[in-house]
Amino acid sequence: MALPNHTLPPEQAEAARHEAEEVRREAEAAREERERRREAGEATRTSGEDARTAAEEARHATVDAVHATAETLKATLDQMKVTEEMRRTLREFQDTKKLGSN
Repeated sequence: MALPNHTLPPEQAEAARHEAEEVRREAEAAREERERRREAGEATRTSGEDARTAAEEARHATVDAVHATAETLKATLDQMKVTEEMRRTLREFQDTKKLGSN
């Protein structure tokens, strides 16, 4: 079964070609816009990931700083205990010396 031969007059055929070309241009513009938005979304995702990584690094640095501060405070407390023990020993020595000289 053969298809009927529907040929358009030249003016209509040319109009149809122009319309098809316009539709093709619009489709291409839409594709380019989708691609642009996809790239923008990817850039946003990458920026978010970079920010998350920076926040994680900052959190680790904060934890390290807290640990260092705790270690410093512990060392200071230990030094204070030693100093207090030395004072106690000195007072005991001085008290013993006073008792011996009487």
